[in-house]
Amino acid sequence: MADETVGIVGAGIVGLATGRDIALRRPGTRVVVLEKEQDVAVHQTGHNSGVVHAGIYYAPGSLKADLCVRGVSMLREYCQERSLPYEEIGKLVMAVREDELGRMDSLYQRAKNNHVPDLRRVSREEIREIEPHAGGIAALHSPRTAITDYKAIAREFAADIEASGGEVRRGFPVTSITDVPGGIEVASGQERIRVDRLILCAGLQSDAVAKLARDRPEPRIIPFRGEYMLLRRDRTHLVRGLVYPVPDPRYPFLGVHFTPRVDGSVEVGPNAVLALAREGYTLGTISPKDLLGIAAYPGTWRMAAQHWRTGVKEYRGALSAAAFMKDAGRYVPGVGVKDVVRGGAGVRAQALDRDGTLVDDFRIHRAGRITAVRNAPSPAATASMAIAEHIVDAVFGDTSAT
Repeated sequence: MADETVGIVGAGIVGLATGRDIALRRPGTRVVVLEKEQDVAVHQTGHNSGVVHAGIYYAPGSLKADLCVRGVSMLREYCQERSLPYEEIGKLVMAVREDELGRMDSLYQRAKNNHVPDLRRVSREEIREIEPHAGGIAALHSPRTAITDYKAIAREFAADIEASGGEVRRGFPVTSITDVPGGIEVASGQERIRVDRLILCAGLQSDAVAKLARDRPEPRIIPFRGEYMLLRRDRTHLVRGLVYPVPDPRYPFLGVHFTPRVDGSVEVGPNAVLALAREGYTLGTISPKDLLGIAAYPGTWRMAAQHWRTGVKEYRGALSAAAFMKDAGRYVPGVGVKDVVRGGAGVRAQALDRDGTLVDDFRIHRAGRITAVRNAPSPAATASMAIAEHIVDAVFGDTSAT
């Protein structure tokens, strides 16, 4: 359909990448991105650690694996074209105990199946050559893993949309979505916009916005806050690149790690604690509405029954800097409470099924004129341009997204 209007709810990096992709690949299509905040990339994108993942962790054949690997090359090229930060500082995924070596070897095979470039196993001695202050008995080294500034990228995507004749309408919290003859009406209070197609990229609000569109009720979003420490400036020399633990395969979270940023700072974290508000960036932020929704969902209690011990451990780290740094110190021995200050926090939109399963893969589906992104956790920022390509193919092509 020529000269149609496509609406996108959410001006995070996935929504903006999708709008940009439509503008580039569908000349004549008008793009309108609707964002409740007064700026783009305010929530998950703006609190992202800045890591460009190489594709180590994801199940071969999953959307995460396929779109992450493709997205890396697209993102690298875009950053180079626009003179945006992109630094290949490398990553060590490090085993510190003998019982982690089997999981590390399985991770290596998974990464090789995903065609992660230049990945290799390294010994205790080789670890010290790469990271002189690191602990560990063996590791996987991914020299092509990079860091960037996702908020700057998102703003550049927004500028691309506007340069193409599209619009990023800020301060437009969506309050209703209504089918009308030949299209869809999206309202924010008394203000209304008619579009021919609608794409939902609402992140922390994805299930709430999907409900307005009468989409399926699940998965539901459960917010997990990830808190960071920052190495003191005189201690940042202790870490050259990214230092990660071997992840626990039971969880979609990667564990506490060391993350250099493009501004020269080094983050330590995050933990993963249940937030009491969808946008609960501090321990004291509570939304009764969000809390009631979390408590009323059967999947929450089934998840808690399975993982309550881990939850207690994570909350202990949230309340005690010493407990937080205990795990981190295994990877860079000698780093403790005296070497860090409290940093920021982000909130992850974790999709949860009714049976208590933490949804790991991206979930994107189309129902008529509406396409909904229902789960897009890490590595969604890395994969954003490839996710956008996937969505646009689904929206305008003959096949549907999975």
